[in-house]
Amino acid sequence: MTSSLRLVSPAGELAAAFAALRDELGLVAEFPSDVEAEALRAVADLRLPAADGLGIPFVTIDPEGATDLDQALHLERQGDGYRVWYAIADVSAFVAPGGAIDTEARRRGTTMYAPDGRIPLHPTRLSEDAASLLPGQPRAAFVWVFELDSAADVASVMVSRSRVQSRRQYSYAEVQSEIDASTGATPVSGTASEAMSLLKEVGEKRIELERARGGASLNRPDQEVSEVDHVYRLERRKALPVEGWNAQLSLMTGMAAAKLMLDAGVGILRTMPAPDAEAVERFRRQAEALGSPWAEGVAYGEYLRSLDSDDSHQLAIIHAAASLFRGAGYTVVDGTPPETTIQAAVGAPYAHATAPIRRLVDRFALIVCDAICAGTPIPDWVREALPALPGIMARSDDISSRLDHGAIDAVEAAILRDRVGDTFDATVISAHAKGGVIQLADPAVTADCDGALEPGTVVRATLVTADVTKRMLLFSAG
Repeated sequence: MTSSLRLVSPAGELAAAFAALRDELGLVAEFPSDVEAEALRAVADLRLPAADGLGIPFVTIDPEGATDLDQALHLERQGDGYRVWYAIADVSAFVAPGGAIDTEARRRGTTMYAPDGRIPLHPTRLSEDAASLLPGQPRAAFVWVFELDSAADVASVMVSRSRVQSRRQYSYAEVQSEIDASTGATPVSGTASEAMSLLKEVGEKRIELERARGGASLNRPDQEVSEVDHVYRLERRKALPVEGWNAQLSLMTGMAAAKLMLDAGVGILRTMPAPDAEAVERFRRQAEALGSPWAEGVAYGEYLRSLDSDDSHQLAIIHAAASLFRGAGYTVVDGTPPETTIQAAVGAPYAHATAPIRRLVDRFALIVCDAICAGTPIPDWVREALPALPGIMARSDDISSRLDHGAIDAVEAAILRDRVGDTFDATVISAHAKGGVIQLADPAVTADCDGALEPGTVVRATLVTADVTKRMLLFSAG
């Protein structure tokens, strides 16, 4: 699941609310001086791996303007199948176990994305420079090599440390434009490289494999907040097909990492239960309220894939679908096979292993997988760290969730602040003794509502409070 909320103009009241939210959550972008000093030394002392992958024509594909580049890729046709190289930034090359950077990264857990900027996991001299897979720069990386069959299913996998160099930094829009020009009604010969054309081919086949195993990718569009003449607007950017194809390579790598660790009996998985009945029913009500009912008997992955992000109401459903993906956590594997191994949204065992610049746990998973493939012992410091990682990541995931929800609440309050006293048609999503949660269709907002409510019913709800500072919306029905 991916999404971001970005403030694109200097909206004073809303910007102040976001700043207050950062303070409330204790989020500080700056790093202590000892962390910055250690990062400076680590860059100066870096020795690239002996293994040479500089001849592989890697490229990166990320949002426009991204600088913290975790992954680079290259694809080739191999007989009736494919060979995929997937390079992941080797952050561990800069991080001394138990050192200042490691300690601070364990405190932060993950990079936090706020609408007015990010709070990075690692100092920017690493995350946006020396560790980032920027084009034209030799870098240390974990290089995954996949042999895929004709259906793009994994036949073999290997990972090892190597020096690499990205040839080009693509934006999603650039790749999509090249592929569309090469495969449209009037193809332009040579527009897209073979690797980019294969990204589409492999990505689409991997999506079919996901469908067959019951998985459900959820690539939520970015959201941008702007202010014009003191009126706030929330606009959602449609996710491009290439984003889904690219995400499939990351998912494939995470699934391969999970299999390696399960087979070896050591590592850490990203697990998640299937949605419970209450979450499913609530989401069904939201989907119906927004005009696209989820039919009985249709798997949730199939339903989500059917939604059109060009439709504003269906876009709102895509965002609301995050409620189905709750309960995710991390499960340590060390000897005894764990009771739970499945990540329900993926539909298979899965591990976070492709974003070490932005997520702490990936650094450890990559070291484990590299040792497994090399046939060398797992470092003691990694085994010792594994039991603490689920708690660290749960804490950072909670803060990230509160940041996301707080930002959305502030934006929705800003959008509706001039409509206090207006009455809206709404569907009751859930209810308790004194009220519940309602879903508006226009604007597509979910909010608390006082009154006697019955789930599934349509009510007339009056907006009582829209407080940007407190990030609060409140309606009243009846």
